[in-house]
Amino acid sequence: MKVLLIGATGQVGGDILRNNKDHDIVAPDRGTLDLAKPAQMADYVRGLRPEMIINCAAFHNVPLCEEEPERAFRINCAAVRDLAAVCREIAAWLMTFSSDYVFGGEKRNPYLENDRPAPLQVYGITRLAGEHAALATAPDRAVVIRTCGLYGRSGARSKGGNFVDGRVADARSGKRIEMASEQVLAPTSTDDLSRAVLSLIAHPRLAAGIYHLVNEGQCSWYEFTRAIVDILGASVEVVPVDRGGRSGDMRRPVYSVLANTRARALGIVLRPWRDALADYLHVKYPEVFQEQRGHGGG
Repeated sequence: MKVLLIGATGQVGGDILRNNKDHDIVAPDRGTLDLAKPAQMADYVRGLRPEMIINCAAFHNVPLCEEEPERAFRINCAAVRDLAAVCREIAAWLMTFSSDYVFGGEKRNPYLENDRPAPLQVYGITRLAGEHAALATAPDRAVVIRTCGLYGRSGARSKGGNFVDGRVADARSGKRIEMASEQVLAPTSTDDLSRAVLSLIAHPRLAAGIYHLVNEGQCSWYEFTRAIVDILGASVEVVPVDRGGRSGDMRRPVYSVLANTRARALGIVLRPWRDALADYLHVKYPEVFQEQRGHGGG
């Protein structure tokens, strides 16, 4: 399949490129294809004529979205609409990403794909708007992937790196870590997510609509941090803090675990989050585990 990948330098896009074996993927840089320039984007897509566009580009710095809502809507909604329109024109598929933050956190069991969204902040609102824009503009050819708590080898440049790497740095410096205990999620490896995405786009029964793709299980940010520290074997204090689902004045969902039902029906399931985390840490920080072995650790 001929695939146009937008956002190849990010965590998800980078792992899609690394793990791809079967598809002809074209991954232009922003100078060649800029979602903020819809006419340029449409001309490029018409010239390339891909069978599938995978859009990994997003404005996902949650606090900054509150300060720059116009930019957030332009990238997370209007650009998705423009991509869907050109996909409809050339009869291509569009796969674009969304977030657990489209939900408000009122449930205490995993959200299904057809549960009613209720975003609490600008970021979630723009992601939900992007979902509607894709599915309304290209209802037969748009696939929306909701996911959660991403970390991967490429980091997240707009956030200064990913959550796991930040906690590894904290642990290695020996600093006391305070972490939210009330927010429950399904942290997801972009290595696992990218493999699931590649399986999904190749599946003969792929259908338009919303899919949830996350590592299995759930934990709080505190429990996730505790797992990082435990796997590393670090001696550092991790303190649970109940922030009431807030970062300053901005609200976050206190429960945003996603249930994978549609992809599971196609045989696509991601492994448990702790297994994915352990693999990530062993691959990215082998020196930590070599030190442990050198001191008689496991």
